[in-house]
Amino acid sequence: MMRGLEEYMKLPYRMEIVSDGEGGYVASYPELKGCLTSGESIEAAVANAEDAKREWIAAALEDGYTIPEPERDADYSGQFKLRIPKSLHRRLAEESRREGISMNQYCLYLLSRNDALYTRN
Repeated sequence: MMRGLEEYMKLPYRMEIVSDGEGGYVASYPELKGCLTSGESIEAAVANAEDAKREWIAAALEDGYTIPEPERDADYSGQFKLRIPKSLHRRLAEESRREGISMNQYCLYLLSRNDALYTRN
């Protein structure tokens, strides 16, 4: 469905902000390939990202490019299957028993803890 600029601007595209390693920040919209900008503060990066998104969408509309819709949580089931070595399966099962929780809960805890380590930076 073809939308106008203002309609696309209202869609909930996911913004990612990361440190540039030199005191500033880089902001991007992963669903809008190549749409990124920077700022000296998080606030500046967010403001610049809104401008960059507007310009990216306007250029895409002008050039007739397909603009992707934002991804939604409803597009994901919350489940995935994973094959792991038997020895790792055993260690996970033993540790989850020691903690008194299911192996699924224990794996979710480990994934969440690891995610938290990487998203703090």
